[in-house]
Amino acid sequence: MKILVGLSGGVDSAVTAYLMKKAGHDVIGATMAIWDKNNRAFSHLTTADACFSPHEEQDIEAARKICEIIGIPYHTIDCTGIYKQTVLANFKEEYMSGRTPNPCVWCNAKIKFKALPDAACQAGIDFDKFATGHYARILFDAETNRYRLLRGVDPKKDQSYFLYRLTQDQLAEILFPLGEKTKTEIRDIARTAGLPVSDKPDSQDFYSGDINDILQEAPRSGNFVMKDGTVMGKHNGFWNYTIGQRKGLGISAPAPLYVIGFDKDNNNVIVGFEDENVCHFLIAENLCWASIEPPEKPFKAFVKIRSSQPPTPVLVTPLSADEIKIDFELNQRGIASGQSAVLYDGDLVIGGGIIKKSGK
Repeated sequence: MKILVGLSGGVDSAVTAYLMKKAGHDVIGATMAIWDKNNRAFSHLTTADACFSPHEEQDIEAARKICEIIGIPYHTIDCTGIYKQTVLANFKEEYMSGRTPNPCVWCNAKIKFKALPDAACQAGIDFDKFATGHYARILFDAETNRYRLLRGVDPKKDQSYFLYRLTQDQLAEILFPLGEKTKTEIRDIARTAGLPVSDKPDSQDFYSGDINDILQEAPRSGNFVMKDGTVMGKHNGFWNYTIGQRKGLGISAPAPLYVIGFDKDNNNVIVGFEDENVCHFLIAENLCWASIEPPEKPFKAFVKIRSSQPPTPVLVTPLSADEIKIDFELNQRGIASGQSAVLYDGDLVIGGGIIKKSGK
C-alpha cells in the first residue's frame, strides 16, 4: 500500500513513518508549510515549540533528515494561503467576536486532513492512505457501515478531542498507527530506530507568542465591569482575556474575580465571583457527528469542554439539525463560547460542536 505520512519534524510522526515502512508499505513523507515568511509581525519569536512558528524551516529540515534515515522520499507542501484564510482568519474573527476559538480543531479538519492530502494529490503524489502521528484510533463498524473514531489508549496523550470534526470520508482515508501505543513506547521505538528526534519535546500549542501578533489589534482602553455595571478596573482590549480567567486581571476585590463575559461593542470585560462562573448547561452549534448518524432523541453521554478535562456525564438534547443542548450532571466552570464540546461514549467519539452559549 502507498502511504503518505504527514511529518511535523517531531518524534510521533517520525515513528509513524518508520512503522509504516517497517510494515512493508510504500511510504512517502510530506510536511505542510504554513508559515508566511513575508509576515514581519512574528519575527521576534525565539522559540520553536509550536505548530505555527517562524522556525518552521527547522522542522522541515528535521523531517527531511528523518526521511533520509528511514529511506523514503520527502515533499514539502505549501499550505500557507489556505492556512491563513481558514485557520488564522477564523482565529481573529472568533476572538474579536468575544469568543475563544480552538485553532487546532479547525487545522485538523480543514488543513492537515484536507488541504494537505488534496495538495499532495494535485502535485502528482500517488498514495492510498494518509497517516499521521495522532494518538487516536479508527475502527470500521460493518453493522452500521460507518467508521468510528476512538480515543487513543494513552490517556495522557489522547488527541481525539481535536479530531472530532473529521468526516466519514476523511476517516476512511486515514491511518493512526500510534493509537494503540503509549508515548513511552514511541520514544523507545525512535531510539531503537536511531531517529534523532527520540527525545525532542512535544509542541505545546499552535502558537507560542502573543495572540496580538495574529490579531493585529491596537490596544484600546476598556473597563472591567461587574454585571451591575460597577467599574472594577481598566484593561487594553477585551480580546486579551478568556472566559474563566482569574489570574492576570490586576484588579482587587473582597474575593477572587473571574472573567464571565464580554461586552465587545463597548470593549468591556465582565467579571464576577466564583458562583457567577458556574454553568448548568450549554448550547452547541455547527455540529459534526464523527461516529454516529445525527441523533433525533435525547441521550446520555460524556462531554469534554476543553482538551485537558476528563469527560463529565451529561444529557444531550437535539434542538435542531445543527444545535444541541448539553445539561451537566456536575456543574462546570469557565465555559467559553467558541470552544468545542466533544461527546464520548466510553472511548468512542460520538461527535460534538462549537459552544454557542452557556447558562445556569
